[in-house]
Amino acid sequence: MTVYQKYEPKPLKPQLLEMPGFSKKQIEEHYQLYLGYVNKTNEVRQKLETADRSTANATYSELRSLKLGEDYAWDGVKLHEWYFENLGGKGGAPTGHVASLIRRDFGSIERWEADFKATGLAFRGWAVLAYDMHDKCLHNYGSDAHDVGVIWCAMPLLVLDVYEHAYMIDYGIKRAAYIDAFLKNVDWEVVNHRLHEMPGAPPMSLE
Repeated sequence: MTVYQKYEPKPLKPQLLEMPGFSKKQIEEHYQLYLGYVNKTNEVRQKLETADRSTANATYSELRSLKLGEDYAWDGVKLHEWYFENLGGKGGAPTGHVASLIRRDFGSIERWEADFKATGLAFRGWAVLAYDMHDKCLHNYGSDAHDVGVIWCAMPLLVLDVYEHAYMIDYGIKRAAYIDAFLKNVDWEVVNHRLHEMPGAPPMSLE
């Protein structure tokens, strides 16, 4: 059993408050939601320290409820941190090593972008460009919730939040317009850094 250690939230990058296509209020409200996931993660983990493990049961038990809450809250922390981290850039077409992999695995940048946008429209929570350690390829994966539809051993490279809270203030129900704005603000340097820092990263000599 892991000994409880309080998790501290990551600060919001100042440049995210000045992104074209996003209001300051939209980003600030979204960041407050992220802080809520951090607080709940800490609350649940503190309660897990003293949870009754003798009554553990797959139908209902204190431990099961806390563990489910930890899964949801902690995934919410991770996904939002990746989301905010990969914003604040110049956007546009992918660059660097990740661009080479996209061309290899999707055929073209255009095919990848069309599929990524469609994935963002098809799922209720998240669209993620990920490198799958199993087949050594990039995929656009979707998730209806933080802890639903997750693909094991797939390393997130570009994370898009498509919950309504991510865009409703600025775009109402126009999710496609929000996704376009997101892609105009992607920080591809961050995406490439994630790829290079990943264990078992693919070689850079692809072209």
